[in-house]
Amino acid sequence: MTSAQCRWGILSSANIARKNWKAIRLSGNGVVRGVSSRSVERAHQFIADCQHEAPFEVVPDAFDGHQALLDCDEIDAVYVPMPTGSRKEWVIAAAEAKKHVLIEKPVAVNAADAQEMRDACDANGVQLMDGVMFDHGKRIHAVGEQVRSASLGQIRRIQTHFSFTGDSEFQSENIRTDSILEPHGCLGDLGWYCIRFILWASGFRDPLEVSGRTLTRLARAGSDDWVPGEFVGELIFDGGLTAGFFCSFCTANQQLATLSGDSGYLTIDDFVLPLYDSKTEYQIHRHELQIDNCQWNFRRRSETFQCDEYHSGESNAQEVEMMRTFNEIAHSGNLDRGLADRAVQTQRILDACRRSDALDGKRIPLNESN
Repeated sequence: MTSAQCRWGILSSANIARKNWKAIRLSGNGVVRGVSSRSVERAHQFIADCQHEAPFEVVPDAFDGHQALLDCDEIDAVYVPMPTGSRKEWVIAAAEAKKHVLIEKPVAVNAADAQEMRDACDANGVQLMDGVMFDHGKRIHAVGEQVRSASLGQIRRIQTHFSFTGDSEFQSENIRTDSILEPHGCLGDLGWYCIRFILWASGFRDPLEVSGRTLTRLARAGSDDWVPGEFVGELIFDGGLTAGFFCSFCTANQQLATLSGDSGYLTIDDFVLPLYDSKTEYQIHRHELQIDNCQWNFRRRSETFQCDEYHSGESNAQEVEMMRTFNEIAHSGNLDRGLADRAVQTQRILDACRRSDALDGKRIPLNESN
């Protein structure tokens, strides 16, 4: 452990916070100082569970309410994994309390709210960043270098697919099908990653036009409205580049990404949550069709590339690098506005997909007003 420690507070006892608790523990430059939840008893239980697997020397405090945690002078940064629909007020409150903010995705109900949250962080001199773990892994940077070096030629097409099959209870009871708490359904929960990967591969430039369609609607029991349970989107960029994505709560576990150039294509079959291993991988393919009179042979030409990083739960895993990066920013005070830009840009594209969906999938300019 280094002497420079970012002191964390966790607002909520959501399951994903357990993974990030351990990531903070492994980061070497961060510690959890406190947890707040819907009740102080839940916070105590969460702390006990996490301490059992990834203990800190000083047991973090359980706070009776989120504001009590924000009022604590022993906390530098907060992680906000609470539902999207209730997030905005606490992000702004955290910024006004001079706490740096790591927020789960989607960052907001809409882009206007995301910008307001970002403005509050800017005004108070604190970092805002969303919790996309693969942003901080070695593999995404290696893939970006393949694109920049033109090893695939000119990129013409990007495809992403992120899905899992939720059972009937999930589809009718889970918070991710609640139109108030998680209004974007699978588009917010899974499509956020699909869009972010597309942005990485396109150099974080805005698409010119966006379209989107909900293919399956889901609604939590008692919800006033439906959320997307399956969604398909299309992005049109300048220079002949197009991209498409599919996300679903009704399709088997898949995390596929493909970058297609005019001289080869690159594939990843676990682009969000790496498969269990001590390495992350991607493949580049340059298959050849060989024709000799009546003989037609389509030859496989594939090469596998590896990055030295664990899938999860080790000191060089992507979620640990995310926390390590954030800790350095919080400690140094050297804010990285580009990280906040990514979050707002992703939200803007998500919003455009929803607007297109409301217009039966009509292709619309990204910057078209609501």
